[in-house]
Amino acid sequence: MTRARSGLLATILAILGLLIAGYLTWTRLTGGLPVCGPLHGCETVALSPYSELAGIPVAILGVGYSLVLVGLALAWWRRADRRALVGLYALGLLGLLFVAYLTYLELFVIGAVCAWCASYAVTIVAGWIIAALSLRRARPGS
Repeated sequence: MTRARSGLLATILAILGLLIAGYLTWTRLTGGLPVCGPLHGCETVALSPYSELAGIPVAILGVGYSLVLVGLALAWWRRADRRALVGLYALGLLGLLFVAYLTYLELFVIGAVCAWCASYAVTIVAGWIIAALSLRRARPGS
């Protein structure tokens, strides 16, 4: 896969993650619950004490994180900025660890899985894989 295609895909994944986090933030700030369809785990996760970190809704942290990822992915895709790719990889690794922790909480502590949260985690994992593979293929200065 070329840098342009990888960069475009990373940008799309980051935007998709931003939209998911934005929806979860909007429902949280308006006092609603995320619509989860027939799964019904989203409500349980949204109402759990783990939906906040230091009093800040995790979804809001996701919006901020995703905004940074979108900026880095765009810089890498449009300008071939290797520093942006390295940032995308490094922040992606941090995000990977955080969504692994949140997924652990959903599965083994809360006992419910939020489809929106799982979808967000997929965007983080896929984006990190793209950055890792691209960084491995890229030569310095390319």
